[in-house]
Amino acid sequence: MTALPVTGEITRDWAWGGATGAGVDVAVIDSGIDASHRFVGHVESAVALTYDSSLEDQVRKVEGPHGDLFGHGTACAGIIRIAAPDCRLHSIRVLGERLTGKGVVFAAGLEWAIEHGFQVVNMSLSTGKEDYFSVFHELADEAYFKGVMLVCAVNNVAGASYPSEYASVFSVAAHDAKDPFGFDYNPSPPAEFGAPGIDVEIAWSAGSTIVTTGNSFAAPHIAGLIARILSKHPGLTPFQMKTVLHAIADNARGRDGG
Repeated sequence: MTALPVTGEITRDWAWGGATGAGVDVAVIDSGIDASHRFVGHVESAVALTYDSSLEDQVRKVEGPHGDLFGHGTACAGIIRIAAPDCRLHSIRVLGERLTGKGVVFAAGLEWAIEHGFQVVNMSLSTGKEDYFSVFHELADEAYFKGVMLVCAVNNVAGASYPSEYASVFSVAAHDAKDPFGFDYNPSPPAEFGAPGIDVEIAWSAGSTIVTTGNSFAAPHIAGLIARILSKHPGLTPFQMKTVLHAIADNARGRDGG
């Protein structure tokens, strides 16, 4: 297990200096990933999950390459690549052409990610349905105890947002800074971190880019930074990772140093 410094500061240089995300598996649970987009590159593996009432668990899973049905997942993947260009990306498609999906499919996608041992999971989606509160809570706890880093965007509008409200995840909201390596720590959760997500240029469908705003695009900034840190310190636990991020956040004392 990687140990945090016993004396001295946790600096950005200690956290990610010289790291590229190499050796770290990052799953994007979303609308799919367009691997051909210049901002994305190679996608290591992919699985598409859809609702099927004829099946016992109501979820059909098809492994193999797939496209992005909306553009949203490609955007998240492209942002992750900024901080962690050499990470291994995995696409777990649970959303359709209207960027909507069912809670049971979303939950199955998260379960898939945890079972397959992906170290970082980006979820720029959520559910507000109380019926899924306990389901996602159990999955989030399972991930936490297995050392899986769950990064979740909080809802763009006020209201319930699962699993982003759980203490076991890295919950993220957008701020208006532009530095892709910059972020803030929020001392008043449930949104723990703020990252670029306002008027940001992102990858989109058909090889295009757009400028847009949303918490969805802040979360993958944190996911990418976590992957970058893990590639240098692979034994960090979610608890330790939160400590590192808190120490090197823009609004933390002594944040410079790399």
